[in-house]
Amino acid sequence: MEIATFAGGCFWCMVKPFDQYDGIEKIVSGYTGGHVPNPTYEQVCSETTGHYEAVQITYIPDVFSYEKLVEIFFQNIDPFDAGGQFFDRGQSYQTAIFYHSEYQKQVAEDVIRRMEQQTFQKKVAVKLLPASPFYEAEDYHQEYYRKNPSHYTRYFEGSGRKRFTESLRRNFFER
Repeated sequence: MEIATFAGGCFWCMVKPFDQYDGIEKIVSGYTGGHVPNPTYEQVCSETTGHYEAVQITYIPDVFSYEKLVEIFFQNIDPFDAGGQFFDRGQSYQTAIFYHSEYQKQVAEDVIRRMEQQTFQKKVAVKLLPASPFYEAEDYHQEYYRKNPSHYTRYFEGSGRKRFTESLRRNFFER
């Protein structure tokens, strides 16, 4: 098994898209990229720790490829927004791929290049960063879409994420 780590804005919205495929064994919401060990949600939201809200995915690469993980990640964010994602603004909600190997970095660079050159002619704002310590978020954040489906759906739709990502999938990934 291998690990993939993605920051796509609110981590509540980054679990469900991955949580439906064979070969994906575990998805954990948490914090990474900062300088404070074991941060709390309140600390990360204060924008003083340098952490991103992120998901860490344990997967079986022979069953589900890293490239497919990266494509799913891009299908569920606004890859051109450098200031956060949808309603959520600030550094902790910015997008990043935290690569765990040179192979992961290369795959992410290839997908970004394809998006920038073939379709959008825009600069992708997603940062590529080496993996750093990942801290699991508090229990109430784990599998939020299952625990609080009504609130999750209102947030997902009301933030504009649903409308944007459906359009992105139709116009780029399903061509």
